[in-house]
Amino acid sequence: MSSSNYLKDLVLFRNDPSKVAPIRAAAERGEVNAQYAMGLICAEGRGVAIDLAAAHYWLSLAVDQGDRDAVRLRQIVGCQMSEEEYAAALRLRAGGALSLLSSDRQH
Repeated sequence: MSSSNYLKDLVLFRNDPSKVAPIRAAAERGEVNAQYAMGLICAEGRGVAIDLAAAHYWLSLAVDQGDRDAVRLRQIVGCQMSEEEYAAALRLRAGGALSLLSSDRQH
């Protein structure tokens, strides 16, 4: 999956967890489009359980790289988060805790 196809390919795997791993790997390498895509994946539960804290985390990484679309989506996600979810997002962000993020984590 090329970096230019992350968002286009999201439509193809509404509930296919096997498609998440390559996007996550690219996001972990710092690819901004993949970070945005991971934010969307986690926010909408595309192939993973919905995880708003993880969505906020990935979108924050994309925002840090200047992704304006990520700013808007992060605002939308933030409005849907509970205080506990927001606190979890802040903990992830403070710790740079990629190891704490799990595609199969349930709330």
